[in-house]
Amino acid sequence: MHCGRVLIESLFCLLVFGWGTVWGGTAAMPLLEESLRLSSELDFCGESVPLADADVRERMEKELLLSLWDRDQAILWLKRSTRYFPFIERILAEAGLPDDFKYIALAESALRPHAGSPKGAIGFWQFLPETGRRYGLIVNDHIDQRRNLAASTRAAADYYAALYHKFGSWSLAATAFNMGEEGLQAEIMVQGTRDFYRLYLPLETQRYLFRVLSAKLILTQPEQYGFYLKTADFYPPLAFDLVELTCWNETSLAVVADAAQTDFKRIKDLNPELRGHYLAAGTYTLAVPEKTAPGIQERFNRLHAEWLQKRTERVYIVKSGDNLSTIAEQFRVPLPAILIWNRIDLNRPIHPGDRLIIFPGEGDADGP
Repeated sequence: MHCGRVLIESLFCLLVFGWGTVWGGTAAMPLLEESLRLSSELDFCGESVPLADADVRERMEKELLLSLWDRDQAILWLKRSTRYFPFIERILAEAGLPDDFKYIALAESALRPHAGSPKGAIGFWQFLPETGRRYGLIVNDHIDQRRNLAASTRAAADYYAALYHKFGSWSLAATAFNMGEEGLQAEIMVQGTRDFYRLYLPLETQRYLFRVLSAKLILTQPEQYGFYLKTADFYPPLAFDLVELTCWNETSLAVVADAAQTDFKRIKDLNPELRGHYLAAGTYTLAVPEKTAPGIQERFNRLHAEWLQKRTERVYIVKSGDNLSTIAEQFRVPLPAILIWNRIDLNRPIHPGDRLIIFPGEGDADGP
């Protein structure tokens, strides 16, 4: 029985810490016991974590162990941190917020702009639509600034500052962000304590701050937990220029990409807040590849005029017996193009009398 337990523990250590060092390092891997031997001093935003309390230490060790179990994710945390943290750190500093809040973005979204939850939270900071709008984010059919790093981080900074003012501690501010202000306020009133570590909260919320602290420990002491990344292993910081671009009427993002001397994918990657394939009329602040900003409005005006001139719009009235596949075949365009042009979903049925906009030829890969 003892041998079996030793074997299981050995296999577990191998799974958690691997057969050797991560990313080519040469130092010996830490023992599991040593990695979980937490320092007596740990804080969140300058507020001490009471690790001398056996319950608090157990909860902290559990979340740290779970984070270390998912080593692939932890490696991606580390690699992405150099891409996004410089921007987050600067915005937090400008807002006067503690630097530790950057680890919340890591725990919330793994620094993925398109991360989403079943409840409808989206983006780096996992804002719900109504909360995002309350703190100044544009969330509509064309733009979702919850996915924009700068805009969403400024909104998060404003929100956390308001929560700190309301609850009086950064730990409770983070907790309120996770479970909602009213829910936390009710628990504080009923339980008679404002000490996060003594509050009995929903399981997800009880674990939340410890998950953030686990991210902080791994990111600040990677070698302690067996991560030996070299400088070349980290992703480079985002590099772009910001421009103001005016669209006088709807335009394809492919035209914007041509004006920025890049491709459609690069524009979408630099501007994850842009939804769909088109920009509505208006003035936008867009990120474009470095050194492409000079003259972009003039290039865009010319390319957009050429695009409009070549674009031939057809309005098709749906007839009885039609379906999207037969209509696509009739006009010799890809079915997904019809969905994009008309902002419809493949699962939404069409009916006789519906009007569909078709642009013959625009579905070609060589088109503008």
